[in-house]
Amino acid sequence: MRRTLIALALAASFGTSLPVMADDAAQDGTPPSVGATDAQGKSRKHVDKLDAIVVNAVPGGQKADQIVAPVAVLAGSALDDAKGVSLGETVSSIPGVQSSALGTAVGRPVIRGLDGPRVAVLENGLSSQDVSNVSQDHAVTLEPFLADQIEVLKGPATLLYGSGAIGGVVNVVDGRVPEKAPDNGFAGRAEVRGDSVSDGKTGLLRLDAGNDRFAIHVDGMHRDNEDYDIPGGTLANSAVKTTSGSVGASLLGSWGFVGLSVSRFLDLYGSPAEPGDPAEGEDPVHIKMAQTNYTLKGGLVKPFDGIAKIDFSLGHGAYQHVEYEGDVPGTTFTTNSNQGRLLVTHEPLAGWEGAFGVQTQHRQFAAVGEETFVPATTTSGVGVFLTEQRDFGPFKVELGARHDRQSVDPDDGPKRDYSPNSFSAGVAWRFAEQWHLSLNLDHAERAPSEEELFANGPHEASNTFEIGSDLTKEKSNQAELGLHFHGEFVEGKIAAYYNRYKNFIYLADTGEIEDDLPVRIWSQNDATFRGAEAEATFHLAKGPSGHWDLRVFGDTVRATLSDGAGNVPRIPAGRVGGTLSWNTDGFRASVGAVRYMKQDRIAAFETDTAGYTLVNAHFAWTFVNDERSQWEAFVDGNNLTNQTARPATSLFKDVAPLPGRNVSVGLRAFF
Repeated sequence: MRRTLIALALAASFGTSLPVMADDAAQDGTPPSVGATDAQGKSRKHVDKLDAIVVNAVPGGQKADQIVAPVAVLAGSALDDAKGVSLGETVSSIPGVQSSALGTAVGRPVIRGLDGPRVAVLENGLSSQDVSNVSQDHAVTLEPFLADQIEVLKGPATLLYGSGAIGGVVNVVDGRVPEKAPDNGFAGRAEVRGDSVSDGKTGLLRLDAGNDRFAIHVDGMHRDNEDYDIPGGTLANSAVKTTSGSVGASLLGSWGFVGLSVSRFLDLYGSPAEPGDPAEGEDPVHIKMAQTNYTLKGGLVKPFDGIAKIDFSLGHGAYQHVEYEGDVPGTTFTTNSNQGRLLVTHEPLAGWEGAFGVQTQHRQFAAVGEETFVPATTTSGVGVFLTEQRDFGPFKVELGARHDRQSVDPDDGPKRDYSPNSFSAGVAWRFAEQWHLSLNLDHAERAPSEEELFANGPHEASNTFEIGSDLTKEKSNQAELGLHFHGEFVEGKIAAYYNRYKNFIYLADTGEIEDDLPVRIWSQNDATFRGAEAEATFHLAKGPSGHWDLRVFGDTVRATLSDGAGNVPRIPAGRVGGTLSWNTDGFRASVGAVRYMKQDRIAAFETDTAGYTLVNAHFAWTFVNDERSQWEAFVDGNNLTNQTARPATSLFKDVAPLPGRNVSVGLRAFF
């Protein structure tokens, strides 16, 4: 912790007195290209900041730099350079965000040390409807390569999205239900790429068309990666094959829009935790996954006096994944889920602007097979919420509240009922033209998930024997203080937070072995999380020879249990990093490094994680850029020094390190 705080202080004082985290700046230090985030695939237009991007996950059409709560956005060229096989890998360049990993196929975002059922993963504001929150070997069914932008709300977001967002939200915006037609009636984008570390090949195509009355959207993506290389060899059983696609259409008018989309996601990947042993007659474990989602979405503009807009979304998802040992099917996980969300934005009232809404969910979950470690369970819930904001001169105030009713009903036991409540208050004080100070106070509550309550048995794909417990509501009280600076030479942000949990739920290693698997029990104790994040982007030069920028950042989190129970398991290691970038007409390039500190603040029976440094580089050449199209050839290098990297957040770090040196080459087009 001390080492990382020193590094954070260096990052925060590099060349200015208090430059601070700039989540709304480009994540790679380069001016992002934002046109592609308009959900129309049009030729990208370069801008200097992401403050022009509207954050869809927050009501009111607010831009990234207008929101008091901590938020980050990946879009344009910053998103292009960050895209990885998993969602967690893609967003891990954001301060305070890392990834839990099982090879490259599985990677769920970890926000400030919190993951699993505490981080809501959304597609256009609705849940991804998969079972990635049940276990670290389950993949997220959202494809970052098809995203227009990815939004991260850090800290409790239960106010807007309910109990499962007590740690934060990652919202993938992909425009599958069109909200407007392309400016010129037709637009699209395409990309092909190959990589050296897994002999991987990826291709995607997106098309949008329409007029002022009708719009249609089509997209498709296919990936085929073999087992990937690691320092000294190849990680067995780490291959992944993914196919994803959708069709959507909307009716448009001055009154708003209403549309429907159908999407399909297919995934086949191996579990490096269970590679098998031919000499012992053990077959490798792999997972075959399929999901179909149906989404109805609409927005009505000024339908009544006093109401500015009504947004509604309805989603139905049918999900299945089967865990195979060789060719023999083992456990089958299925979910059938329905969800709905209604958001009503009112006209200004006595100076206050805001929205209120209702959210519902109904999910039937089942795991069938020899290793059925979680019983069939039906989860139902409904929540109502209100959020308001108002400017008082140099002060901006945000207030909100939410109440939920949630039930978890297993087939073989009594139903559990929970009533989580959430409250939030935030204020931003712009005490000078270029400076503002923010304070956020949050109280959030979370109902336990199916796995935490009812797990009882072996799970071969994750190589664990899990046992659930009779758990109560988890309660969080967090305070966060942030200082922001926006100048011509430097822009940045620094933030510190303190979070007290009552009845914090965690997966505790027992040191025992059952059926040759380590036994882990879902347990509960009070806990304290405290951390800091800093980021600054320095605009070093701007002239005919190009724009030069330097981005530096760092983050750290410390999490301990009460009553001398030690540390919370699998907490991210502290990081510091920097990227030097250059761009000019037709070219952009960057080189950077991130140092992950040693993680020795560990829980009982957890192993230390050695520190490592990842060196990355990007180069892109835009060789066609006219009114009709933009074509770009690119080369991306990751882990160029071929380091052995084991994330402290991963349950499988000791058996499945991250990929070694990787060079990707490809071609992308916007038209």
